[in-house]
Amino acid sequence: MPVNVPFIDLKSQYEEVKGTLDPAIAEILSTGAYVLGKYNKELEETIANRHGVKHAICVNSGTDALRIAMQACDIGSGDEVITTAFTFVATAETVVQLGAIPVFVDIDRETMCIDPAKIEAAITAKTKAILPVHLFGQLADVTAIKAIAEKHNLLILEDSAQNIYSHHNGTYTGNFGIASGISFYVTKNLGAAGDGGMILTNDDEVHRRCLSLRIHGMGRERYYYDEVGYTSRLAELQAAVLVSKIVRLDDWHENRNRIANYYLDALKYADLILPRTYEGNNHVWHQFTIQSDKRDGLMEHLKEKGIGSAIFYPVPLHLHSPYAMYANGEGSLPITEIVSKQCLSIPVHQHMTIEQAEYVANEIKAFVGLKQVAQA
Repeated sequence: MPVNVPFIDLKSQYEEVKGTLDPAIAEILSTGAYVLGKYNKELEETIANRHGVKHAICVNSGTDALRIAMQACDIGSGDEVITTAFTFVATAETVVQLGAIPVFVDIDRETMCIDPAKIEAAITAKTKAILPVHLFGQLADVTAIKAIAEKHNLLILEDSAQNIYSHHNGTYTGNFGIASGISFYVTKNLGAAGDGGMILTNDDEVHRRCLSLRIHGMGRERYYYDEVGYTSRLAELQAAVLVSKIVRLDDWHENRNRIANYYLDALKYADLILPRTYEGNNHVWHQFTIQSDKRDGLMEHLKEKGIGSAIFYPVPLHLHSPYAMYANGEGSLPITEIVSKQCLSIPVHQHMTIEQAEYVANEIKAFVGLKQVAQA
């Protein structure tokens, strides 16, 4: 009989935090302190301290975090930004919205992050920044990317939408580039009850401009504007949701790691490609993404067995019409295109049990079979 294994369990998250969350929501509603209040401040201080950065700025989405951070770094018309097409659309969308040009390069097959070996060939006189996506819960190859950026005098802007509390040898995301954008969308490891985001930076001028840009470009004096900005405050209600959850985030990550490590062992002989972690990275396992040439059938099989799964991402950005002009068409990013056809994310959330993971792994093995040569 099928066992229900949801892809994400938001109800259990709420049940765990309702004792602290409900009074906080009631307090905000009763006092009318709806905008940029104490919960925004607490969230900013908590994450800045953990990540070891000078500044954290709450905004209303991870997309705005990227857009505002790039604008604060003077990314604009005609600038080229090297990035990956194997990502959520916000990565490239925000580049284009600022008048800049996304330059897509291929990815590493096993980590699915941008391949540093492909970056230098894409650099031109117009290149201003590298925008690595720290994908699925681990940092990209930050050592190699930072070396390239320093060699060519380029900015690094980190897309850390999926990587809160993620680090490389103890240095957290937000410290490898001039700025970093985090998402608090519902499905993230630390998710709001809707949208939310945060910018991390160690640069005082970038910090000043981000504060201005998130409120219409307003400067140090109310109703006086320094530049064209946005409406991008994080609602205090959302900040309260995040504050109630963040005290549990380490425990939640510990369980994600427990489930992921079980999968890595249980599926090591299965006829598929498992995700690889770069040496020195901690992995917070926003997603556990396998690759199989039987992906579509496997997804249907898991659904029949009561197991949730999802495809991130079914079509890479360079094959979508709004972004096709920035690439050379199908075949130009061969690894990205293969991975998009074979990737499947399976449940790895903080409320899973090992028994559920065992059920998932057994059903995957039953469908895909074992590799022809299993190594002892």
